[in-house]
Amino acid sequence: MFNSPLPTVNELPSTRKLVRSTVIALLAAVGLLVTVVMPSEYAVDPTGVGRALGLTQMGELKIVLAQEALADVAPPQPAALAPAPAPAPQLEPIQPATKPAVQPVATPAPALKTNQMTVTLKPGEGTEIKLEVLKNKTVSYEWTAVGGPVNYDTHGEPYNGEKGYFHSYNKGKQVKSDRGEFTAIFDGTHGWFWRNRSNNDVTISLKTTGDYLSVKQ
Repeated sequence: MFNSPLPTVNELPSTRKLVRSTVIALLAAVGLLVTVVMPSEYAVDPTGVGRALGLTQMGELKIVLAQEALADVAPPQPAALAPAPAPAPQLEPIQPATKPAVQPVATPAPALKTNQMTVTLKPGEGTEIKLEVLKNKTVSYEWTAVGGPVNYDTHGEPYNGEKGYFHSYNKGKQVKSDRGEFTAIFDGTHGWFWRNRSNNDVTISLKTTGDYLSVKQ
């Protein structure tokens, strides 16, 4: 029997070497798990090495064989017998009931208003005529100025709108007449403003037709 000498303290590996060896062994084990064990046993190949080595195909074959074995062990399910159809009862033919003819109900067209107004402007004077019109309602109009041309602006102001806000439909300078129509883009007052820039009195005659509520002059 031989007695081997005990290693000295200097011959023992240091803590640093032990830690490094442990880390290397752990990395090697993880590498074998990912590249060999997982592809060959579970057909899981995150790196692609297992398929290159043929291990992934082995794992897929194992899974298929295991599924077939489970299918062989499971008892066959008895086929459910469909109940025999009951004989259809003999029914007497039913005569369709005669429905009374439905007469279409005519929807009355909205009543359109028509107004004719006249206003006279002195030199430098301005005035306006407004209609209360709801959103998407249309008004047609025609006006003429006798005595000289005027500046005008056809516009609308919403109810409870911000002070000074208005929408202009059209406008012109030194014009003696205008005709057309506008469709209100909001609920509010819509109409015309004229100003006489000539040295003579000018009389404006306005005719309006449309779906509006009232006239404000």
